[in-house]
Amino acid sequence: MKLEMICTGEEVLAGQIVDSNAAWFANILMEKGIECQRRVTVGDRLEDLVAVFKERSLEADIIMVNGGLGPTSDDLSTEAMAIAMGVPLIENKEWRTKLEAWFTRNSRVMAESNLKQTLLPETAIMIDNPVGTACGFAVKFNRAWLFFTPGVPFEFKRMVTEQFIPFVEERFVASTSVALKKLLTLGSGESALADRLEAIPLPEGITLGYRSYMPYIEIKLFARGATAITSLPRIETEIKALLGNAVVAENVTTLDKEIHNKLVSSGLSLSVAESCTGGMITSGLVAFPGSSSYLHHGLVTYSNEAKVKVLGVNPQTLDDYGAVSISTVEEMAKGARNILGSDYALATSGIAGPEGGTKDKPVGTVAIALATKYGVHSQMLKLPSRSRALVRTLSTAVAYDMLRRELLGEAVIVDYSSFSRFSK
Repeated sequence: MKLEMICTGEEVLAGQIVDSNAAWFANILMEKGIECQRRVTVGDRLEDLVAVFKERSLEADIIMVNGGLGPTSDDLSTEAMAIAMGVPLIENKEWRTKLEAWFTRNSRVMAESNLKQTLLPETAIMIDNPVGTACGFAVKFNRAWLFFTPGVPFEFKRMVTEQFIPFVEERFVASTSVALKKLLTLGSGESALADRLEAIPLPEGITLGYRSYMPYIEIKLFARGATAITSLPRIETEIKALLGNAVVAENVTTLDKEIHNKLVSSGLSLSVAESCTGGMITSGLVAFPGSSSYLHHGLVTYSNEAKVKVLGVNPQTLDDYGAVSISTVEEMAKGARNILGSDYALATSGIAGPEGGTKDKPVGTVAIALATKYGVHSQMLKLPSRSRALVRTLSTAVAYDMLRRELLGEAVIVDYSSFSRFSK
């Protein structure tokens, strides 16, 4: 089975929005053992849409077409498909009834332009959209089935899960079984990881891929075929042994998700006191539902006065060592933990730049502490030649990793190859 995707929209083509639908689609299909083999992005031009539908329908078995089903003049996917097939557009009475009911249910007046969304190419199979006004549809054209969905992400994802995947599974059997394993790494560059992993001979059918999205590098292990899938656990073990501390999670895209999962399942609590990270640690966690079960509070104590009055940092500590120091960040973490008696507390203080650095503490100097019931773990990192945003995201990731290691009973302070540590 050859699966492809066509993404439509000038805003996607021009880079005005990031095509998160395409990334999500490829990932969710891969989890089902289905590979997306090609993706094409087309603007809102009728002739281009017609051409790409004709071209790809001769090559693919099934094509996901995302976008262009709205009520406005630049939503052209349905019209383009009808032109490509040489068939008229016909009102789908079932969808008109559902559309009118949708507007009535939501106490809204249906605009005349919405009637455009009831028109489908003759012979098309209507695909229900349970959460929006644009129905999907599927048509058989040349070699391919083309499956059309709206571009609104929550509508698209619902339809993929409930409509598209069953559609594929009913009509196609994957020619080759596929498995994917993802390893999240921190603190090593992509080229450095690739150089180290060259030492591992890969069996036939297993390939390595990399995805860089700072501060992480994701290593993707693809296994195609039963024999390769059987070998996958062994190769994964060899990679973990070779990379050591660089591997920080499996099958998640960020450490905030990993920490969230572990804290939810453990029943342990966390408080956070942030200076240079400015709420990023807390924000990363509250993005996930259920974070209220473990997160006591997140405090952005940016000024020295806030560190003293809110967290109880000793003014003498600030005078003697400065805000960016092991001593200060340890007192911040202790103070944050003591407010509500949390099991853990994370604290950060640093010089994110682009100004504010000194010879002894240049831009990119960050102190991080983790307070527990039994003591405090702390370190001060050198993150040179980094942007302000990257200093903050790296600091956040290292803080998460410290907590992750504590939760696993591992050494909390470890070396990362891409940046160094001050001695205490």
